[in-house]
Formats: sequence, C-alpha cells, structure tokens
Amino acid sequence: MTNIILDTDSYKHSHFLQYPAGTTVVNSYIESRGGTHDKTLFFGLQAWMLKTLNTPVTLEDVDNAAWICNQHGVPFNRAGWEHIVHAHGGLLPLLIEAVPEGSLVDTSNVLVQVRNTDPDAFWLTSFIETSLLRAVWFPTTVATNSYFAKQEILDYLKRTSDNDPEPIAQFMLHDFGARGVSSEESASLGGLAHLVNFRGTDTISALLAAKQYYREPMAAFSVPAAEHSTMTSWTQDGEQAAYANMLEQFKGSNIISIVADSYDIYGAIEHHFGGALKDQVLDNAKAGSRLVVRPDSGDPVETPITVIKLLMDKFGYETNSKGFRVLPDYVRVLQGDGITPAVIGTALARMEEEGLSAENIVFGMGSGLLQQVNRDSQQFAMKCSAIKVGGNWRDVFKEPKTDLAKQSKRGVLALQRSGLGYKTVRKDAAVGQNELRPVYKEGQILVTENLEAIRHRADGLRSGGASVAAQ
Repeated sequence: MTNIILDTDSYKHSHFLQYPAGTTVVNSYIESRGGTHDKTLFFGLQAWMLKTLNTPVTLEDVDNAAWICNQHGVPFNRAGWEHIVHAHGGLLPLLIEAVPEGSLVDTSNVLVQVRNTDPDAFWLTSFIETSLLRAVWFPTTVATNSYFAKQEILDYLKRTSDNDPEPIAQFMLHDFGARGVSSEESASLGGLAHLVNFRGTDTISALLAAKQYYREPMAAFSVPAAEHSTMTSWTQDGEQAAYANMLEQFKGSNIISIVADSYDIYGAIEHHFGGALKDQVLDNAKAGSRLVVRPDSGDPVETPITVIKLLMDKFGYETNSKGFRVLPDYVRVLQGDGITPAVIGTALARMEEEGLSAENIVFGMGSGLLQQVNRDSQQFAMKCSAIKVGGNWRDVFKEPKTDLAKQSKRGVLALQRSGLGYKTVRKDAAVGQNELRPVYKEGQILVTENLEAIRHRADGLRSGGASVAAQ
C-alpha cells in the first residue's frame, strides 16, 4: 500500500467531522495492556517510517482516494488532504515519539506517542492508527515471543552446559516461518523481528528487510538442508544412498541438516547414520562438518529426546562438569515440527530431567513464530489521551464499566525508567529523563538505528548493561 490515505479503516474517513469545534491538536499513544508476557520488546517502527512516511501524498493519491470513498459510501476530507499536499509537500505534519527499539518495557506503558503539528490537520493523528498500530503490534509481538524463548533457552544452557550460553543460544531457534504466514510482508517484518534475538533463519525476506530498513548487510545465516522430496526421490530402498549423497555433496560445510523421518527415524540412526554411514560421518567431522539429524514427525518433545539417546548409543557422549550428557560436537538434533514457545520450554525441561544438556538440540519454528500471534496476544491498542480545544488541553480517556481493563490513559504522556522498571506519567509531571524520544517530525525521520545497535540494546537487558545510543 503506497497511498496512506487508503491504508486505513473506512470509518476513519468520517472522523474529521466528529471532533469538537475548535480542536487543533489530537494526542494519541500506543501501549501493550498485558497479554502472554508482562513485558514487550519494542521493534518495527523504523521500518514503517522508512517505508510509509518517506512517500509523499500526491494530488493523484487524493483523487484516487476520493473516488474510492465516494463509491464506497463514506465522506472524504479532500480539503484536508489537499492542504497536506500544498502546505507540506505531501509529507505528514506529525510528531512521533517512541521508546528506543530493542527496549524491554513493562506492559501497560506508553511505547509510542503521536500528535499533529499543524492545527488544520488535527484529524490526522487518529487517521493513521490502522497503519501505525499494525506496524508496531506485529513485529513487537514476534520480537517479544522470540525474546522470551531465548531467555528460556539461555536459562537451560546455563544449568546444563559448560559452554558460554550466548553464542550457542543465538542459533538454537531457527525461523522456518516464511511459508506459514499470510503474506511476504509478514514474513519479512516478523522474520526480521525474530532476528533481534537470534541469528538463524530460512526467511530470506527478513534479510532483505534488515538491509533495507536497518542497515544490516547480513542479519542471519542458514545451512545446506534436506527436505522430504529430495530424500524420498531416492525411494525407500535408496534411503541410505540419499543420506550418503548429502554427506558427500556438502562435506566441509559447517552444518549438514538431514531430515530422516521419511520412513523410520529410529531405523535411520540404527542402520544408516550410526551403521553403514558412520565412517562417512566421522570423516566429515574431520573436515569440519556437523551432522544435524532432523525428526519431522511424532511427539515434538519425546521424539527428539529418543533420537538424541539413540545417537549417543551410536556416537558416544561426554558428561560435563554439571552432570549432563553431551553428544560429540559433530552430531546434533534439530526439532522443527510442532514447535511453539511453550513446546520449547517443555522439551528443555524434559531433557534436563533425562540428564541431557540443552546444547544437544536446535529448534526450528514456523507458524508458531510468525503466524500464531494477533493484536490481542499482547493486548495492543492505540488511544487518544488528550486534545487541544480553543487553545486549552483537555484530557481524553475511556473507562468502560463493562471492562475496566480497557480504561485508557489521560493527558500528554512521558515514559520514565528506574530500578523498578518503566512507568508512564503525565508529561507535565515528569521528573528526569523521558524515555520517549522524537523519531519523526513534519516529514523528517529524526532517528534511525542499525540492527546491531538494537540487538545490543536487547542483549544489554539480558546482562544488565546500558542501552546503546542511536547510530
């Protein structure tokens, strides 16, 4: 959608006629009111600003929108949009403030605040809600789920591994979600949000978005990997030859990922990888290649645990200083079917019970990562909190008796941070630094950061370090 006038809900076109007479400023904010997690990892606003706010509205856009609205049966604010074209060169006269991307903010706090800067465009603030809220809630929700999955992975690695957990964890949740989402844009933005926390993906669209919007030349990595069609094309009698071909073709690659459940995953380990092909696996190990065996069916918790144990029977294991068994470095397991954040926690807990280090496994997640989220996952909303009428500010809020969880904030807001976390206050009562910083004003994007800076900010939260400044 390149025409912001049409990137909205139909009823928004009638709202310029609905505000009190004398209204000159409308102030709104975005928050997560709660949800699955009690904090959100903020991400994605910069991509929307660069994609949407850098494209001026033209008179052709106005004409096209006028025709659509007239045929559709809703009013159209031609004078308002033509004013934006003539007075502002088609760029939106708004001030947008936001918490730095990569910040982990307690729910029920302001994340973004927006208001118009031209009194003749007072209606514009709420008009962009549809586009702006969607641009924030989706990548922020994906980044948040991904972040907390990483925290769980890190916790189990710390308890069950002798190695530095952070470098291992970065590649323990791989994005397989490109085919499981509703659009290429969802794949790119959701996949990019995941890459705030991890470095593994098969969603190429996310790499392109990272380069385009966050100045990251290469955001993540993948490996040679088999799919069922390439394995079953050898027929069941040729299963061993299919695996041997993989090991031969990609010898020297850091990782060779082979799906092995086409017929019998346990038999594949017993008779092929740990049997006739064992010497080839060991020879590949000398060349620096790690075999990753991938079960792709069965119980997503118990099946990979059984596979790990069978591989240990065939290739051995070491017991680390914490008392957990670890496969040789050249063999690992990838569970990429049926994975959700909850399944990851369950699987790692069962592995700990079985005396297996978390570093034996890697997870792949598809629709559970990029598609099984919605605006209510973290209860996102954008609400008006203040308007200026006749030169005076007026608090605006909702407080429905039927659902007090939906009551909204009042006034122009600020976000403050202390050792106790974040707290939203009225701006006129704020003391000290406001964590909301101006990122857009009247056609100018004021802050852009590269992905690495955002990653460091998120990583700093894990280690207690300070935020990284804008780059």
